[in-house]
Amino acid sequence: MSKLGNLGHRLHRGEISYDFVGKRKIWYGISVLITITAIIGLAVNGLKEGIEFSGGAVFNTHKTSMSVSDVQNKISGDTGGNDATVQKLGNGSVRIQVGGVSTAKSATMQTAIAKDLGMPKSSIDAEIVGPSWGKEISNKALEGLIIFLVLVVIYLAIAFEWRMAVAALVALLHDLTITTGVYAIVGFEVSPGTVIGLLTILGYSLYDTVVVFDGLKEASKDITKQNRWTYSDIANRSLNGTLVRSINTTVVALLPVAALLFIGGGILGAGTLNDIALALFVGLAAGAYSSIFIATPIVADFKERDPQIKALRKRVLAKRSADAAKAKQALANGEPAPDEDLEDAGPQGDELTDDEEGTPAAAGVVGPRGAGQTGVGRPARSQPVNRSNRGGRGRPSGKRR
Repeated sequence: MSKLGNLGHRLHRGEISYDFVGKRKIWYGISVLITITAIIGLAVNGLKEGIEFSGGAVFNTHKTSMSVSDVQNKISGDTGGNDATVQKLGNGSVRIQVGGVSTAKSATMQTAIAKDLGMPKSSIDAEIVGPSWGKEISNKALEGLIIFLVLVVIYLAIAFEWRMAVAALVALLHDLTITTGVYAIVGFEVSPGTVIGLLTILGYSLYDTVVVFDGLKEASKDITKQNRWTYSDIANRSLNGTLVRSINTTVVALLPVAALLFIGGGILGAGTLNDIALALFVGLAAGAYSSIFIATPIVADFKERDPQIKALRKRVLAKRSADAAKAKQALANGEPAPDEDLEDAGPQGDELTDDEEGTPAAAGVVGPRGAGQTGVGRPARSQPVNRSNRGGRGRPSGKRR
């Protein structure tokens, strides 16, 4: 645990980093594969609508020692050929849902169920749910989702820029598709709790994304006025700077939801908790993934197509190549490599490691210089130089501009 904590602190301070943006094609491929699987599951199985959406009758018994399978076997001939869903509630009672039942049929069905379960009719509470109510709830939920997405896009476009708004929207749709696909594959019922869970995860999904975007916006100010870092470098730096925070908030949010899903719904048998718990669990996990591996890389892709950012990338790569050649020539002549040249030289790295002396040795690694310093392939220095990263925060030296 101490090693993990130390790794987290080093990531936050910028001493090491991982090239998330550089490996974005891998993350895109994984997301496409998961999304296609979810869509296929949704197309094949479809969503199993709960009684609140399809309409029908709900019968709640008093506390009983009978199991779910016992109840299903006893009432198999009482549902008139309609599918019945039996759930064991936390207080020991049983909930029986039968879709497509009219008010007239529900009274007869209530009598038959009471007889087969060996209970008086008064111990079984019957409730009729009309399909029109469920349809109204579905329409309201869809309207709320559309309004939410529109407002989010408008806000992000104003607060940041349109590229970030589009990237956040793609991440949200990614999370919703995966969550609904898992619901179809697992076969859980879609209830009002499911709708609440889906709308809730949208906020969680946006949280980490907006935090990264805020740091990226500040760090990329006046980016075209320097020739040391590309936009992807700075985007990757911003992402690594908030990585530990994203992981911590996701784990903390998933723990109580996992307790609801696996302990409350699985062990204790409170089946009514499964609907909202599954939506939250899958949505939170998908939201954390999309915030790290989808949203920021998409922004980098969009920005790298901008003519000014393209020109910046050419200058940066040309300078790094020239600095690397100078350093190689100096080494061949037995001379010390120019310090400034080494600071900008080096290829963009993959997964980053440290050398034997503890100095970052791979590209994309920065020394212990503070959270706002962004760089590629720089060795640690006793007096850091910060001439061009004007948007950085937490400078160990130098005055703000």
